[in-house]
Amino acid sequence: MKKLLLGSVLAMSSVFTVTACTSVNATTDTAATSSKMQHKDGMKKGGMRGPMSQLDLTATQQAQIKAIMKAKHGDYKAERAKHQAERAQMDQQVQALTNASTLNNAAVNRLADQQAAKTKQRFIERMQTQHAIAQVLTPEQREKLAKMKAEKMSKGHKGSAHLKMQDKQRQGI
Repeated sequence: MKKLLLGSVLAMSSVFTVTACTSVNATTDTAATSSKMQHKDGMKKGGMRGPMSQLDLTATQQAQIKAIMKAKHGDYKAERAKHQAERAQMDQQVQALTNASTLNNAAVNRLADQQAAKTKQRFIERMQTQHAIAQVLTPEQREKLAKMKAEKMSKGHKGSAHLKMQDKQRQGI
């Protein structure tokens, strides 16, 4: 009798455990799916992402900003392949200079100048894009965007200040 009672208790506790686990997984799956669906729904509507999504842009503004971004990126795949080839070539040159028995200062300066020119060009292009987008926004939207950027930086976003700190740490300053 005790064995039968013990077996019944164990069987019932197993059933309750399985039922409880199943209901917890169902709830978790539903919450995760709901979150994913909200994200996908926002993307299906063709809306903006990031800070732009919080600026209450009109359809015209969204279209103008998308056109600016499309013009900026152009044929992204072709540009990406070109940049990868350039990086590979630069890496080979750096490796050759590193492995050489004596350091060729002229070659190092030439590579540094090339890298600086690329960095400068990227900065100029980024500023042109930001300016073009700012011209599409209303003064209120520009102000709201500036506030959001300031909040992001105050929360410890790893922006230029963080990168400067990392550079100082690498140099031992």
